[in-house]
Amino acid sequence: MSAILTLLTPGCIVRHPACPDWGLGQVQSVVGDRVTVNFEECGKVVLNLSVVSLDLVDLDDL
Repeated sequence: MSAILTLLTPGCIVRHPACPDWGLGQVQSVVGDRVTVNFEECGKVVLNLSVVSLDLVDLDDL
């Protein structure tokens, strides 16, 4: 299991490091390895965290 998967909950802000042009994304749901994220520039995307990784964003660091 991905380490970030244990930290992700709806409302968390994330970045997809391989797709920086997507902007920040807000986690909508987490079901198993699948996470639905609504990205600023890409819209809603379902990602499999066993295949891709996300960076958790601390809004205080922005």
